[in-house]
Amino acid sequence: MDSQYEGTAHASPPEATRSRTTLRVNGAPHTLTVDHRRVLLDLLREDLGLAGAKKGCDHGQCGACTVLVDGRRVNSCLQLAVALDGCDVTTVEGLAGDGGDLHPVQRAFLERDAFQCGYCTPGQICSAVGVLAEAAAGHPSHVTAPGAPCGEPVPLDREEIRERLSGNLCRCGAYPRIADAVEDVV
Repeated sequence: MDSQYEGTAHASPPEATRSRTTLRVNGAPHTLTVDHRRVLLDLLREDLGLAGAKKGCDHGQCGACTVLVDGRRVNSCLQLAVALDGCDVTTVEGLAGDGGDLHPVQRAFLERDAFQCGYCTPGQICSAVGVLAEAAAGHPSHVTAPGAPCGEPVPLDREEIRERLSGNLCRCGAYPRIADAVEDVV
């Protein structure tokens, strides 16, 4: 192969493959020079020391890495950090209010014992917060009644909650208590 970078496999990438990126993470601005290939999950865990979001499958299939970007839930293992320049990112660590008061979803998870090993819990909680916002904004799901009024809040019954959280896997099988915790907040 004829490449200008031949033999430099272990060298850092050239500056042309890095960009200055500013993210507001849990309310605080962070400006970093980021490799264009770096995903948000790695930036959060390795660069900012926020270990809440977990690396599960690294393919966007388990939901352990779920965080909120501009209020919408995303799999952070699939989001290139440079593509999020200027965005607000909220992790499970940033859900608690000023003074350390837990978010209602965090409190409900504790009260309902909606976790076992806890590995998926941060992603489940961030996803649940996103679900509440999506339903309040009137975004339908696969199980929303076809005749539901467009743009009006979608009532979150058990079936809606289960469908909307279906992208977050729990290897321990804590699903009933997770759904109970979300119902408590609704």
